[in-house]
Amino acid sequence: MADNKKRGGADRGLIALSEPYEVAYWSKKFKVTPAKLKAAVSKAGRSAKNVEAYFKLQKHKAADRARIALSQPYEVSYWSKKFKVTPARLKAAIKAVGHSSKAVGAHLAKAKRKAPKKAKRSAKKKAA
Repeated sequence: MADNKKRGGADRGLIALSEPYEVAYWSKKFKVTPAKLKAAVSKAGRSAKNVEAYFKLQKHKAADRARIALSQPYEVSYWSKKFKVTPARLKAAIKAVGHSSKAVGAHLAKAKRKAPKKAKRSAKKKAA
């Protein structure tokens, strides 16, 4: 969008934060608040393409946080402790339902409920 009212496309791909109508336009286009737009412009530059790529990267990173990466040993350790299971059980659950931490947690909780509890031997049976 041009920040000056003259004809020409020299700066249509640039975001001018000094113009309120441009801030409103680009905020609406990227579906973000003006504050988030300003932060993105400060990190990615004034180019609309760079800002759009920045927002896509941020969405990707946010989605990635809920995924369990078996290739990273520290993640396997973290999620094993979090779900209170062995790494082998964690890997089996991931194989069954995918890498989503929510799906793995639900699968492990469901498996925990279904698992029969070991019967305790009573003192009478031990004595006999």
